[in-house]
Amino acid sequence: MWNKHTQKLQNCLSSIEVDGAKCAASNCDEAFSLWKNLTEELREQGQIIYLIGNGASASMASHFSADLAKNAHVHTQVFTDLALLTALANDFSYDQVFVEPLKRRLTPNDMLVAISSSGNSPNVLNACRFAAETGATVVTLSAMSAQNNLRTMGDINFWLPAETYGMAETGHACILHYWMDSVSIPLNKDIS
Repeated sequence: MWNKHTQKLQNCLSSIEVDGAKCAASNCDEAFSLWKNLTEELREQGQIIYLIGNGASASMASHFSADLAKNAHVHTQVFTDLALLTALANDFSYDQVFVEPLKRRLTPNDMLVAISSSGNSPNVLNACRFAAETGATVVTLSAMSAQNNLRTMGDINFWLPAETYGMAETGHACILHYWMDSVSIPLNKDIS
């Protein structure tokens, strides 16, 4: 059973599809190289990477925000503070909980990383639209339906043919770890 499950995960990860405004029908290696280069440029300029998602994807956003700040020396921001989320949801609506803080902070030189298993979360889609209109780099991670809306909204879009949340979330964590490891600074090395 376990071997069958891990083989299914391997098949899912081997079947990632990548495309987007900056990497049309690209292969994974090219997409990761582009993402790495964009991240390193952003780091050199002192810009910010915003990470968003709901539920487990919000946990991943928070996790990788911390990892990127600590290991890659990148400025990061997540919107996982309960007081902020509930205030925005109450005063605007839940589909605006990411857009409203981005309106106050996002610049064209920043990056938004949007994580959504379904690829159809209205608050994530709205944030991606806003970030694209602002001129920021948008990277998306989605799964489930090949026709999900998030899959076509970014400069780089990673889509996994995962049918369950467990497989989607595990696959997204693999993608995020691979990216983060590629931009990490070795211990005791100062880049300033």
